[in-house]
Amino acid sequence: MTGILLVDKPEGTTSAGVIRALKGRIGRAKVGHLGTLDPFASGLLPLCIGEATKVARYLLLEEKAYTGRIRLGTETDTLDRTGATVETASVPSLDAATLGRIAVRFHGVQQQTPPMYSALKRDGVPLYALARRGIAVERAPREIRIDALDLAPAGSDAVDFAVRCSKGTYVRVLAADLGRALGTVAHLESLRRTQVGPFHVDAASTLERLQCGDEALPLVGIADALATLRRFTLDPAALATLRHGQQSPLRTLPRGPAGEVSLVLDAEGAVAGIVEMDPTGAEWRIVRLLALGEGA
Repeated sequence: MTGILLVDKPEGTTSAGVIRALKGRIGRAKVGHLGTLDPFASGLLPLCIGEATKVARYLLLEEKAYTGRIRLGTETDTLDRTGATVETASVPSLDAATLGRIAVRFHGVQQQTPPMYSALKRDGVPLYALARRGIAVERAPREIRIDALDLAPAGSDAVDFAVRCSKGTYVRVLAADLGRALGTVAHLESLRRTQVGPFHVDAASTLERLQCGDEALPLVGIADALATLRRFTLDPAALATLRHGQQSPLRTLPRGPAGEVSLVLDAEGAVAGIVEMDPTGAEWRIVRLLALGEGA
């Protein structure tokens, strides 16, 4: 079993819990996810299964999209609804025009400081573990990018949002920063991931449906998932040579820019491997080989 499984994760379930819940359907195949979702969040959770785990690094896609609600007037230690209140403030009157002006200020490339409640590590210890012990440490700001941000009033003390952003963006931090920009404090009340790269939640299946086992798992093939990459077809003899550790068949391929990543296909169009142009742009090198018949 090989491919990418698009799961619509329900609220209240961890990303690891989704994998455990599907173990009976997946069997002994390797499984990895493309970016976790917090337990309180819902939405798109792409899972790499079988040989697709070998190409996961090429599927850690840049753009993600979310919708949700920001609750104004209260900030929590986790910056979301699961945390304890650490600050309260009055909420000014807001209208659509004001929210539109504030949203524009957050567009583009910017620096964002990761939250203490995160899986980032300091000296091998996750920051959330330190935070639970009441320890706060300095965190270096990271560059993120907000491509689109829409804000709409949701009653007197809440704002609904839709955002498209780069990977590595903490939406909880964005919610807190928006609260400050609006003249109050805030936390993330709800979050739903709607997109990861080319994958959309509309194409995902609910966990309940996937667990029922009445139909085959709807896997996205590796070739389709990496549709933007250039691809080369090699004959069986050339592929056999590659599988014996010899790179000579790659010398017949057209060169590309330094660092380019491309697919090697077998005669049936299945992905047999991943190649990368070396830093000098002189030659291709094999970086991943997939098991025979597992790279569709």
